[in-house]
Amino acid sequence: MKKIFSTPIDYSKVETLVYHLPDGPSLSMAMDGVEDLFDLDMELGDICDTSDIDGVIHFFPKGNA
Repeated sequence: MKKIFSTPIDYSKVETLVYHLPDGPSLSMAMDGVEDLFDLDMELGDICDTSDIDGVIHFFPKGNA
């Protein structure tokens, strides 16, 4: 069953965004002001939010999830 609505992300706890590219490499960036550039709720793909544990969000774009 596919979830239609996702759980909102509390960006105050996020320190790093890891964007996993389709062929294996990943791009990691600090979240200082980046939340204005990316709207992860509107992106197609899967999000693994571990910000409560280590301050990281992993994003897997559609086709790489």
